[in-house]
Amino acid sequence: MGNYIVTGANGGMGSAVSRMLSEEGHRVYGIDRMFSDGEAPWRRIAADTTDAAALQAAFDCVREEAGALDGIVHTAGIYDLNSLLEMPESDFVRDFDVNLFGVFRVNRLFAPLLKPGGRIVIVSSELAPLFPLPFTGVYAATKTAVEAYADALRMEMQLLGQPVVVIRPGAVRTNMLPASTAKLDRFCRSTERYRFNAARFSRIVNAVETRSVPPETVARVIGRALTARRPRLVYCVNRNPLLLLLNALPKRLQLRIIRAVLS
Repeated sequence: MGNYIVTGANGGMGSAVSRMLSEEGHRVYGIDRMFSDGEAPWRRIAADTTDAAALQAAFDCVREEAGALDGIVHTAGIYDLNSLLEMPESDFVRDFDVNLFGVFRVNRLFAPLLKPGGRIVIVSSELAPLFPLPFTGVYAATKTAVEAYADALRMEMQLLGQPVVVIRPGAVRTNMLPASTAKLDRFCRSTERYRFNAARFSRIVNAVETRSVPPETVARVIGRALTARRPRLVYCVNRNPLLLLLNALPKRLQLRIIRAVLS
């Protein structure tokens, strides 16, 4: 039986990972800001990854109860759709605080508890290596930063014999999808700087998001990343062929295509 930390454990991917690991007989410490009502087969710890004091309390609990960890899984995250020129600074900072600095805080605290061969698994996004679509910029920027952080952390932790793995999923059937649709509608109504074909833009976003997979699909890939003798550096799940096709084109051509579609 192993011991695992899962951040974002109340979300779709986090709960799927926590459930899978628990059913396999592992002890799971699920960390999230708040939890839904009802029972769960894993240990719930209420802590915000942007709150250093709350994370320290969570660490003290895990160290006392588990002593050592076999893995740390990061699924916590925020998906924003907004204009980089119009979004409030507080939202921009918050997105980086959750998507990047939260990962840093958790690893800095909990990595010393990892057993030899224990590993860190970080959920990124299919958008991270791509030329971003309009108004997905802050999310793409945070996830690109997360992958650069993971690359640097991997360089260091290989010296300890502890792998760092990135999971790069496309659209996943969680509460983030309807929430992103609501954010898109709100942005299209409220933007003052941009005039574009909102209906066409909505169709592009929906085409990307409707080709989704259940969170259990991502959980199974994370399970492989946690148990493989030699895990891959990056696992891709459900990458969207339209995005891949668009990004196979030269960047200037991508710009012209998007401008023509949204004009």
